[in-house]
Amino acid sequence: MRIYIAGHDIFRADAAIWAESVRDLLARHGHQALIPLDGDEVTASGIYQANIRMILSAEAVLANLNPFRGNEPDSGTCFEVGFAVAQGLPVIGYLSDGRRQIDKVGDGDAGRPLDANGQLIENFGLPLNLMLAIPCRIVIGDLGAAVAELSTLIT
Repeated sequence: MRIYIAGHDIFRADAAIWAESVRDLLARHGHQALIPLDGDEVTASGIYQANIRMILSAEAVLANLNPFRGNEPDSGTCFEVGFAVAQGLPVIGYLSDGRRQIDKVGDGDAGRPLDANGQLIENFGLPLNLMLAIPCRIVIGDLGAAVAELSTLIT
């Protein structure tokens, strides 16, 4: 399967080494990794278009939904997940912390759960906002766990 790899890992200092390890991991399982770093685009618009083309050519998406620069997943990853879902692609999201969102960011007031900014936290017992947790198959673990979950998509 052609698998688009979404996530903030492309911003790692060792992103090229990380990408090679991802390609190797997926190849060992018989899949081809499509990674945003694969293109040679340098402009924001070019990178966006290349990523969209990769998603459109994918058969599934694996998304790192761990927090990035705050309590929520990377906003670009969230867009890619939504776009993939709109295209009818299966998305497997992975998290290292499977606790309910309310337990991760709440202030401890069970009666009216608020975050540090005084905003109400949705309380559906999910580890992420419902707009990610419902359409994605959520795996608690790392990319390797998400790759293992791919076998459940193959019929």
